[in-house]
Amino acid sequence: MRKTHKCAVFARDLQGHRTLASEAVLYFLVYRTENYKRLKTAVEKQSKKLEKKKELIGDRPAGQKGAKKIEKAEEQLKNVSRDLSMIRMQSVLVIGFTFTALLGMFNTIFDGRVVAKLPFEPFGIVQSVSHRNLMGKDITDCSFLFLYILCTMSIRENVQKLLGFGPSRTASKMGGGMFGPAPSTK
Repeated sequence: MRKTHKCAVFARDLQGHRTLASEAVLYFLVYRTENYKRLKTAVEKQSKKLEKKKELIGDRPAGQKGAKKIEKAEEQLKNVSRDLSMIRMQSVLVIGFTFTALLGMFNTIFDGRVVAKLPFEPFGIVQSVSHRNLMGKDITDCSFLFLYILCTMSIRENVQKLLGFGPSRTASKMGGGMFGPAPSTK
Protein backbone atom coordinates (compact mmCIF):
# COMPACT_ATOMS: atom_id res chain seq x y z
CA MET A 1 0.00 0.00 0.00
CA ARG A 2 1.39 3.38 -0.98
CA LYS A 3 2.08 6.01 1.66
CA THR A 4 -0.37 8.44 0.03
CA HIS A 5 -3.11 5.82 0.13
CA LYS A 6 -2.43 5.12 3.82
CA CYS A 7 -2.76 8.81 4.63
CA ALA A 8 -6.04 9.07 2.73
CA VAL A 9 -7.46 6.01 4.50
CA PHE A 10 -6.30 7.41 7.84
CA ALA A 11 -7.98 10.77 7.14
CA ARG A 12 -11.23 9.04 6.15
CA ASP A 13 -11.18 6.76 9.19
CA LEU A 14 -10.28 9.66 11.46
CA GLN A 15 -13.26 11.62 10.19
CA GLY A 16 -15.55 8.62 10.58
CA HIS A 17 -14.50 8.10 14.18
CA ARG A 18 -14.74 11.81 14.96
CA THR A 19 -18.24 11.90 13.50
CA LEU A 20 -19.37 8.88 15.51
CA ALA A 21 -17.88 10.33 18.71
CA SER A 22 -19.47 13.73 18.06
CA GLU A 23 -22.87 12.19 17.34
CA ALA A 24 -22.62 10.16 20.56
CA VAL A 25 -21.93 13.32 22.54
CA LEU A 26 -24.77 15.10 20.73
CA TYR A 27 -27.12 12.25 21.52
CA PHE A 28 -26.59 12.84 25.22
CA LEU A 29 -26.58 16.64 25.01
CA VAL A 30 -29.29 17.28 22.43
CA TYR A 31 -31.10 14.41 20.73
CA ARG A 32 -32.36 12.55 23.78
CA THR A 33 -33.75 15.60 25.58
CA GLU A 34 -37.52 15.87 25.87
CA ASN A 35 -37.52 19.37 24.46
CA TYR A 36 -35.77 18.24 21.25
CA LYS A 37 -38.06 15.23 20.84
CA ARG A 38 -41.15 17.38 21.40
CA LEU A 39 -40.06 20.01 18.88
CA LYS A 40 -39.05 17.44 16.26
CA THR A 41 -42.45 15.76 16.58
CA ALA A 42 -44.14 19.17 16.34
CA VAL A 43 -42.23 20.02 13.15
CA GLU A 44 -43.27 16.73 11.58
CA LYS A 45 -46.92 17.22 12.60
CA GLN A 46 -47.00 20.82 11.37
CA SER A 47 -45.36 19.80 8.08
CA LYS A 48 -47.95 17.07 7.50
CA LYS A 49 -50.77 19.39 8.51
CA LEU A 50 -49.58 22.06 6.07
CA GLU A 51 -49.16 19.49 3.30
CA LYS A 52 -52.72 18.22 3.81
CA LYS A 53 -54.13 21.75 3.71
CA LYS A 54 -52.30 22.46 0.47
CA GLU A 55 -53.55 19.17 -1.02
CA LEU A 56 -57.15 20.01 -0.06
CA ILE A 57 -56.95 23.29 -1.87
CA GLY A 58 -55.11 21.65 -4.78
CA ASP A 59 -55.36 23.36 -8.14
CA ARG A 60 -58.53 25.29 -7.41
CA PRO A 61 -58.04 28.92 -6.52
CA ALA A 62 -57.80 29.41 -2.78
CA GLY A 63 -60.34 31.67 -1.23
CA GLN A 64 -59.52 34.21 1.44
CA LYS A 65 -60.32 31.69 4.18
CA GLY A 66 -58.14 28.92 2.65
CA ALA A 67 -55.23 31.28 2.10
CA LYS A 68 -55.40 32.44 5.71
CA LYS A 69 -55.38 28.86 7.01
CA ILE A 70 -52.34 27.99 4.91
CA GLU A 71 -50.58 31.17 5.96
CA LYS A 72 -51.29 30.42 9.63
CA ALA A 73 -50.01 26.82 9.28
CA GLU A 74 -46.84 28.06 7.53
CA GLU A 75 -46.25 30.57 10.32
CA GLN A 76 -46.66 27.86 12.98
CA LEU A 77 -44.24 25.59 11.11
CA LYS A 78 -41.77 28.44 10.81
CA ASN A 79 -41.92 29.14 14.57
CA VAL A 80 -41.50 25.50 15.61
CA SER A 81 -38.66 25.05 13.10
CA ARG A 82 -36.94 28.12 14.50
CA ASP A 83 -37.14 26.72 18.02
CA LEU A 84 -35.76 23.38 16.85
CA SER A 85 -32.96 25.20 15.03
CA MET A 86 -31.94 26.91 18.25
CA ILE A 87 -31.66 23.57 20.01
CA ARG A 88 -29.73 22.06 17.11
CA MET A 89 -27.35 25.02 17.26
CA GLN A 90 -25.73 23.25 20.21
CA SER A 91 -24.80 20.43 17.86
CA VAL A 92 -23.25 22.88 15.43
CA LEU A 93 -21.10 24.31 18.23
CA VAL A 94 -19.94 20.88 19.42
CA ILE A 95 -19.13 19.76 15.88
CA GLY A 96 -17.32 23.03 15.18
CA PHE A 97 -15.22 22.71 18.31
CA THR A 98 -14.17 19.12 17.64
CA PHE A 99 -13.56 19.86 13.96
CA THR A 100 -11.31 22.81 14.79
CA ALA A 101 -9.38 21.03 17.55
CA LEU A 102 -8.67 17.95 15.46
CA LEU A 103 -7.99 19.97 12.34
CA GLY A 104 -5.31 22.03 14.09
CA MET A 105 -3.63 18.97 15.54
CA PHE A 106 -3.60 16.92 12.35
CA ASN A 107 -2.77 19.89 10.15
CA THR A 108 0.61 20.12 11.90
CA ILE A 109 1.20 16.37 11.51
CA PHE A 110 0.34 16.31 7.79
CA ASP A 111 1.77 19.72 6.88
CA GLY A 112 3.40 19.52 3.45
CA ARG A 113 2.47 15.86 2.93
CA VAL A 114 0.47 14.64 -0.07
CA VAL A 115 -2.34 12.47 1.29
CA ALA A 116 -4.23 11.72 -1.94
CA LYS A 117 -4.26 12.21 -5.70
CA LEU A 118 -7.33 13.93 -7.10
CA PRO A 119 -8.86 12.48 -10.27
CA PHE A 120 -9.53 16.01 -11.55
CA GLU A 121 -7.88 19.41 -11.64
CA PRO A 122 -9.54 21.67 -9.06
CA PHE A 123 -10.46 25.23 -9.96
CA GLY A 124 -9.86 28.61 -8.31
CA ILE A 125 -10.36 28.70 -4.56
CA VAL A 126 -10.78 24.91 -4.41
CA GLN A 127 -7.29 24.56 -5.86
CA SER A 128 -5.81 26.79 -3.17
CA VAL A 129 -7.39 24.61 -0.46
CA SER A 130 -6.68 21.27 -2.11
CA HIS A 131 -2.99 22.10 -2.67
CA ARG A 132 -2.47 24.03 0.58
CA ASN A 133 1.10 23.82 1.99
CA LEU A 134 2.19 21.28 -0.64
CA MET A 135 5.41 21.62 -2.58
CA GLY A 136 5.44 20.91 -6.28
CA LYS A 137 3.44 21.97 -9.29
CA ASP A 138 1.08 18.97 -9.61
CA ILE A 139 -2.30 20.46 -8.72
CA THR A 140 -3.91 17.03 -8.52
CA ASP A 141 -1.98 16.44 -5.27
CA CYS A 142 -4.34 16.69 -2.32
CA SER A 143 -3.56 18.12 1.10
CA PHE A 144 -4.92 16.76 4.37
CA LEU A 145 -7.10 19.83 4.89
CA PHE A 146 -9.02 19.31 1.65
CA LEU A 147 -9.53 15.60 2.24
CA TYR A 148 -10.64 16.24 5.83
CA ILE A 149 -13.19 18.82 4.68
CA LEU A 150 -14.55 16.47 2.00
CA CYS A 151 -14.87 13.66 4.53
CA THR A 152 -16.61 15.98 6.98
CA MET A 153 -19.18 17.02 4.41
CA SER A 154 -19.94 13.51 3.22
CA ILE A 155 -19.62 11.30 6.30
CA ARG A 156 -21.49 13.42 8.87
CA GLU A 157 -24.69 13.72 6.82
CA ASN A 158 -24.77 9.99 6.13
CA VAL A 159 -24.12 9.08 9.79
CA GLN A 160 -26.92 11.41 10.90
CA LYS A 161 -29.33 9.81 8.44
CA LEU A 162 -28.22 6.33 9.51
CA LEU A 163 -28.74 7.12 13.20
CA GLY A 164 -32.03 8.94 12.54
CA PHE A 165 -30.83 12.35 13.75
CA GLY A 166 -31.24 14.21 10.45
CA PRO A 167 -34.34 16.16 9.54
CA SER A 168 -37.37 14.11 8.54
CA ARG A 169 -38.25 13.84 4.86
CA THR A 170 -41.51 15.66 5.42
CA ALA A 171 -39.82 18.57 7.16
CA SER A 172 -37.11 18.72 4.50
CA LYS A 173 -39.69 18.73 1.73
CA MET A 174 -41.85 21.41 3.33
CA GLY A 175 -38.92 23.67 4.18
CA GLY A 176 -38.78 26.32 6.83
CA GLY A 177 -36.15 26.86 9.47
CA MET A 178 -32.87 25.07 8.92
CA PHE A 179 -34.43 22.25 6.90
CA GLY A 180 -34.43 24.04 3.60
CA PRO A 181 -35.89 26.98 1.75
CA ALA A 182 -38.86 28.70 3.26
CA PRO A 183 -42.21 27.54 1.97
CA SER A 184 -43.42 29.63 -0.92
CA THR A 185 -46.56 31.66 -0.44
CA LYS A 186 -48.50 32.15 -3.66
